[in-house]
Amino acid sequence: MTTIATIHCLNQFFGGIGGEDQANRPPQFHPETKGPGLLIEKLAPQIKIVGTIVFGDNHAAENTEAAVSRIFELIEEQVDAAAIEKPELLLAGPAFNAGRYGMACGAICAAAWERLEIPATTAMFDENPGVDSYRKSVTIARCGDNVMAMPIAVERMTQIALKLVQGETVDPQRDHAFTRGLRQNYFASQTGAERAIEMLIRKLQGDPIATEYAMPVFERVTPAPAVQDISKTKIALVTSGGIVPRGNPDRIPSASAKRFGTYPVHDLDRLDEKTHQTVHGGYDPTYANADPNRVLPLDVVRELEREGRIGKLHDQYFSTVGNATSVANAQRFGQEIAAQLVNEGVNAVILTST
Repeated sequence: MTTIATIHCLNQFFGGIGGEDQANRPPQFHPETKGPGLLIEKLAPQIKIVGTIVFGDNHAAENTEAAVSRIFELIEEQVDAAAIEKPELLLAGPAFNAGRYGMACGAICAAAWERLEIPATTAMFDENPGVDSYRKSVTIARCGDNVMAMPIAVERMTQIALKLVQGETVDPQRDHAFTRGLRQNYFASQTGAERAIEMLIRKLQGDPIATEYAMPVFERVTPAPAVQDISKTKIALVTSGGIVPRGNPDRIPSASAKRFGTYPVHDLDRLDEKTHQTVHGGYDPTYANADPNRVLPLDVVRELEREGRIGKLHDQYFSTVGNATSVANAQRFGQEIAAQLVNEGVNAVILTST
């Protein structure tokens, strides 16, 4: 049986290097099969992993371009030294719902064709930010949100990989892949009007129908009632711009945040570069660090408070990082922060981003 020489990319956890303590580790090449790679070779004997690249989540998230470039340098070095045969496929993950990992897997797979002219795929959960960021350039298998879904994730990922290597078309529904949102021209035997009328008739008869171009579905949130008298309203500051006390005491990550922080401002009129900073990894921090009020406008709100234009500023602010943070975590943050603010008599929030 002809085998497919494959490179497998894993984060520090699945690569067996360590946990968060190794999250800043730069990419390293390993000649052996590691972690999920063993299951990949078991489920798809055609796939032969000739090398495993292991990288730290934080390193890849904070230095994506450099990390991806280094990964392919490592592969090319091994090929040039005849240490491994030239790869025909690249696999990354599965990443499940790990945001930093998903973003890294997406970036690596997207670069595989450009650097090595080989197909690549990965597997992610629906809410992984890597899906929306890379679905148009990478065929991504659907999988569950945690490691318990490993067998199914690997099975789907390898089936898609074999199709890509063989030049076959991947059917998103049948192959459990995310749609890439790409339009393809084709000649139809009927006009659009005729097809639309036939679809309408099927719908009226209760027969199943399938749209030719599915539109995205967005959750609708009912706006809160307007504040009646803001001069008597207690207001809180909340930001996803990553403004935290110097040193980042809660260790909020620069991307894919899984927590938020609560910090006192009862004795402050403004934020200072010596006491506060941003930990957000999705924008240039220079100006935010020079004047944190640019992201969290404590100085302006204090002026409004002194002038009596607002009732009172809450004595704490809430901060997290929106960069690559999953929808599920963002919803949880909002619910927890809102519950706390309601209990503390806050009637309105100024929510700032970047």
